[in-house]
Amino acid sequence: MTPILGLIQILAIGFAIGLVAMILTTAWMLTHPPRRSYAWAIARSQPGEPSELDEPLRFEDDTIETKNAIVPIWDIEGRDPNGPVVLMTHGWGSSRQGALKRMFPIIEHASRIIAWDLPGHGEAPSQARMGVDEHMIAMELIETLGIESTPIVLFGWSMGAGISLALCAQIESSHDIRGVICEAVYRTPPTPARAVLDLRGMPHRLNLSPAMALIGMKLGVGARWGGFDRAEIASVIEAPILLIHGDADPVSPVGDSRSIADAAKQAELCEIEGAGHNNIWADPIYRDRASEAVRSFMTRFCAR
Repeated sequence: MTPILGLIQILAIGFAIGLVAMILTTAWMLTHPPRRSYAWAIARSQPGEPSELDEPLRFEDDTIETKNAIVPIWDIEGRDPNGPVVLMTHGWGSSRQGALKRMFPIIEHASRIIAWDLPGHGEAPSQARMGVDEHMIAMELIETLGIESTPIVLFGWSMGAGISLALCAQIESSHDIRGVICEAVYRTPPTPARAVLDLRGMPHRLNLSPAMALIGMKLGVGARWGGFDRAEIASVIEAPILLIHGDADPVSPVGDSRSIADAAKQAELCEIEGAGHNNIWADPIYRDRASEAVRSFMTRFCAR
């Protein structure tokens, strides 16, 4: 072997090892998101639980053990004893902490609010499951809490919005689902994953597709994540759907909400000009638009 061919071979081996390492690192990062716990909130001088809000809310902090997961929850007292129970499901890298800033547009219409930590997030053990089957855990949670016979509203953001759609499609024939509120939803997992890598300054061109295929096979949905498309899932849902989306969202493109709205049988889209992925409830202008849309939806569709 000539020295040049030997050098090329060494470089090729090094490149292959580096690529494999990058793929495995990407897969690990996506299934191990940052955790937002009580300590995380306190370290940032933010409310860590419902009783610490400017308008304190009564709640119980509990941990529910379902067949497939250990689920930390807040069971929050609503202001309308005759209102539905609202199940709030957070997105990737968030936790039930994210429910606190979304609470007040719905608290006046709800009898109870259940905010929970998905596997691998917040206080919940295990690894993140990327929206694959958390709707089945949510179904077990509803049954364990004994609310399967009461009117229910599903409210999720980002990954949690897609989980809420999947849950509705799974149980609306046997449960009284009054509506689904989806904030910053996306259709397929590679879209936000690519954006997260970009925002972290990490590469994605060579490593993301094989990493997503690896995760999909590990989670049992296959390399192509069959059956995940949220537009296809929305197309079979009978319940009304409210979609809230900033048109400047760099993580979940607003076009995904538009496609889901077009596919759904009964959906409306509140498109908020200038809003991004994480600032809808932080900026007063965006927050007022989102709150108005949520209150209107709850009033029209979700009363008992």
